[in-house]
Amino acid sequence: MSEGNAVKLLFFATLRDKVGAKEAAATLPEGLTVAAFKGWLGEQYPALAGATILVAINKEYAFDEEIIPAGAEIALFPPVSGGSGWPEIFRITEDELDMNELLAAITLPSTGAACFFSGMVRAETARGAGHTTAHLDYEAYAPMAEAKMKQVAQEIRAQWPSVEGIAIVQRVGRLLPGTPTVLIACSAGHRDTGVFEAARYGIDRLKEIVPVWKKEVGPDGAEWVEGGYIPTAEDR
Repeated sequence: MSEGNAVKLLFFATLRDKVGAKEAAATLPEGLTVAAFKGWLGEQYPALAGATILVAINKEYAFDEEIIPAGAEIALFPPVSGGSGWPEIFRITEDELDMNELLAAITLPSTGAACFFSGMVRAETARGAGHTTAHLDYEAYAPMAEAKMKQVAQEIRAQWPSVEGIAIVQRVGRLLPGTPTVLIACSAGHRDTGVFEAARYGIDRLKEIVPVWKKEVGPDGAEWVEGGYIPTAEDR
C-alpha cells in the first residue's frame, strides 16, 4: 500500500478471534470512505470477508459514506448484545455490582421511588434446543461504551423528564452462573412517573448501541453471542 493515512485498528469479540489480534497499525489511502475501508479489510484480513462489521471512528459510529480522518482510532466489532444536573453513573467494571451503593448514589431528598433491572448469568437456557453455561466472558469497548451509556440516559430523559437519577453499569470479565452482569436503575419522585418504563427502555437500548459482547462457555465449547441490531445514523 502506498503511503497515506496512518490509523490504529481495534478488533473486538468474534472479529478479534478471526484476526488473532486485539489491535493493529495500518496505513490507508487518503480520502478512503468507510465502505471502501471495509473492502480493504476483507483483502487484508480474509477471515473477515463476509462478516457483519460495525465501524466506530474515534469512539463514534461511522457509516459507509464517511471519510476516514487522518490518525483515526478505528474500532471494529459485530452487532452488540451527563451534564443533566441529576445524579448519573455510567460504568464498565470488573467489580461486583453493589446495588445499595448505586441506589444511594441516585437518591435525592425528593426521591420516592427507584426501579432496578439486573441481568444475570443463566446456568440453563431453555430456548431452542437448550444448553448449559459454565460461565460467560464479557468484554466491552469501554470508552465508547460509557459514552453510549450517556446517550441512553439522554434518551431516557427526553422521554421521561420526571426521572431523577440514572445508573447504567456493565460488568466485564469472567462471570459465573447466578452473577449479575448489568444493572439499569432509574429514580424519581413517585413510582408512576416512568421509572419502570425508563429502566426497561434503558436495558433494551443498551443491547442495541452499547458495544458490549459476551462469549458463552459450556461443556460443548465456547461461542460468541451476537445481536441482530445494526445501528444507523439515527443512533448517534
